[in-house]
Amino acid sequence: MLKATREILYGMAIHDQARTLAKQRGGLEHLFVLISFGDLLGVPILPPYYSLRLLPFIIPQINNWRRRMLRERDLMDAIF
Repeated sequence: MLKATREILYGMAIHDQARTLAKQRGGLEHLFVLISFGDLLGVPILPPYYSLRLLPFIIPQINNWRRRMLRERDLMDAIF
């Protein structure tokens, strides 16, 4: 009973905020990778020296980031 009450209160009070914060964090991570490794898409912003220094931290995210940046967007993507 207590667990159900906690889940209901979480859903009413915090769930929307947690989802919004997760979306914002993802957006900032995409922006960081774009600024750091935009030359993969043809947008050279940083000199290669700094990109190489950041490379070990970005390796796990590059494939997913490239797929998300190059996929076609729809009107429904902007709404949701």
